[in-house]
Amino acid sequence: MSSFGNASAPARFRCDFGLVETIGQVIIWVLLTIVTLGLALLVFPYYFNKAVLNRTEVIDASGRAIGKLDCQFNLGSSIGHAIIWFLLIVVTLGIAAFFYAYRILRVLLNDTRIVYY
Repeated sequence: MSSFGNASAPARFRCDFGLVETIGQVIIWVLLTIVTLGLALLVFPYYFNKAVLNRTEVIDASGRAIGKLDCQFNLGSSIGHAIIWFLLIVVTLGIAAFFYAYRILRVLLNDTRIVYY
């Protein structure tokens, strides 16, 4: 038997990323996009999704928070990943951008851990 309770009632996620935080993030990224002449948009999806992941808790069957998600992704690894995908997007005339969105989630989830309380 699992230490997390009944197997028929698995743990779930609850995200507390609110509207105010969303607006704040969008304002920051719009400013960064203007200052960097659009280059910030290459790493924007990483950090926006990371912010959401880091505001997510793991909830047990009774509704009690038993942990939280902790995304360890950092700027150094995002720059390398973003440069490779930027080149792929240019070479494929934009077609690789459709794949880029899914790869971002894969990379972030692979760098995310559950920290139990």
